[in-house]
Amino acid sequence: MADVFLICVIVIAFFILLVVGLYFLVKYQHPDDKNDAYIPKLVVWLGFVLAGATVFLLPLDVANNEGYAGCAGFDTAFCGGLNMNLFWTIFYWLIPVWVFFLIPMSTFYYEADDGMLMVGTSIGAKPNSRIMEAIKYEMFVVVIFGLIFTMTYLFLNETAIPVREVAGVNFSAGPTYTISPTGTSFTASLLAPMSTQDAEVLATNTVNPVLGTINLSVDPSVFYAGLMAWMGWFVFAIFGGIGMAAMPLDLILAFTDRPRHMDAVEFAEAQVALRDRVNELVNVGELLKIERDEKAQQNGGKGGGFFNREARKDAAELKKTMLQFKQAVYLLEEDAEAFANCTANYKSYNPLIPYCYLLGGFCAFAISILWMVQIILYMLPPTPVIPFLNTYFSWFDQWFPLFGVLSVAIFSFYLLICAVKGCFKFGLRFLFFQIHPMKLNKTYMSSFLFNVALILLCALPVVQFSVTAFQDYARYTTVNQVVNVQLKYLKFFGWFWQVKFFEYALLAITLLTCVYLGCKPRDVSNDGIVILDRLRSR
Repeated sequence: MADVFLICVIVIAFFILLVVGLYFLVKYQHPDDKNDAYIPKLVVWLGFVLAGATVFLLPLDVANNEGYAGCAGFDTAFCGGLNMNLFWTIFYWLIPVWVFFLIPMSTFYYEADDGMLMVGTSIGAKPNSRIMEAIKYEMFVVVIFGLIFTMTYLFLNETAIPVREVAGVNFSAGPTYTISPTGTSFTASLLAPMSTQDAEVLATNTVNPVLGTINLSVDPSVFYAGLMAWMGWFVFAIFGGIGMAAMPLDLILAFTDRPRHMDAVEFAEAQVALRDRVNELVNVGELLKIERDEKAQQNGGKGGGFFNREARKDAAELKKTMLQFKQAVYLLEEDAEAFANCTANYKSYNPLIPYCYLLGGFCAFAISILWMVQIILYMLPPTPVIPFLNTYFSWFDQWFPLFGVLSVAIFSFYLLICAVKGCFKFGLRFLFFQIHPMKLNKTYMSSFLFNVALILLCALPVVQFSVTAFQDYARYTTVNQVVNVQLKYLKFFGWFWQVKFFEYALLAITLLTCVYLGCKPRDVSNDGIVILDRLRSR
């Protein structure tokens, strides 16, 4: 029988995720997308819900305790009765569907209109043409990843689970129980909980010191969950590590750089500096447009080809300049907004906002430190030094029910936020790819889709990481049996989790980021004059 309280929690949590996801979508969307891109909006909205629900499934699994042997029927005092295996299986399939089908399809559909606009065919174009354009590109994605998923499952779906043989005494040596039959068949609910006499019998068992193995083929849903987790770990280890260091710093800097009243001299100097930067970037934008048009005319509207070294070099240089230009524009907008808050909007600016940033910075700093200590003391040593957070979560549950479960949800969800923060920080500092910031009333749907794909790609690694970090506390969860039994010993992929490759990488990147941000705490854009000089010299 399912716990009514847990069912109510599921309904309430799902409703909250729907409302929060819709709120972010409405508040952050760009005005240009207000009455357009309904299909991408639906994908983004449900993608946010799916990512949040995936992470919140872990605390629900902890509260359900389905992995406890007594839940079979003879000791159901603290069993939730939910079929968590079914829940996880549904989410194992939904995540790859969103990441490799719906989000790319929506991205191609959304950007198809931009492509038509660039070539002058957007006006009067039918929606069907946009859909067909999106389907054409999506078929390529489906074929590529379909082949990858199929081939990896055919050759790498075997797991070698270590087992230890235990030879026990005869049942006659144990205590005797009297069972009152209630029907014609025996069920586990007729058993009594284990007594001290049973424990004494178990203590006489002989244990084989040599480990054996059982080779099994894992279920496709479990295998694809492992494959998605393995793929997502490379993203999460980099961006999550950067985000764990950058999140507290940026929140605290938002407080220290809060708007302050400016006198006449400061106002004039800031206004002139902003005007000069705007003029520089306008000139950069015009030169970039002229250069792109000239390249298109020289090549007849086509690229120079992959084997043309000079063309590839020019394309790479142009891409780097475009990223620098976008970075400079973004930071200029940030400074212009800060200038407005110091001047025109000074009286209407809420003075409590910076203090909320400060409080959030201290909380983020505490959670990041606790995560690093948990990794060092519990996850990396062959034998954990101390359970650390596992002990505190169990202790909290003793005086406030479900407090530990809520703490697991907070710690896990924090990692997802850090991954998005780390991706933006990395793109802003190193200019390897286009940045996709989330800003109020200024976020295009392409940025929404990118961030949702990133969150979903990191969702399963976050769950796996949290289950491993809180293994003592989450020992009775269904997902623990999947992560630390089946996936941990999976052929090829299991090696990365057995040697703790990703945990070491995450910790190393976090520490290196702390050192780097300690030397360069603030984001500084490329000077517009420098970009202008480079363009003029080409």
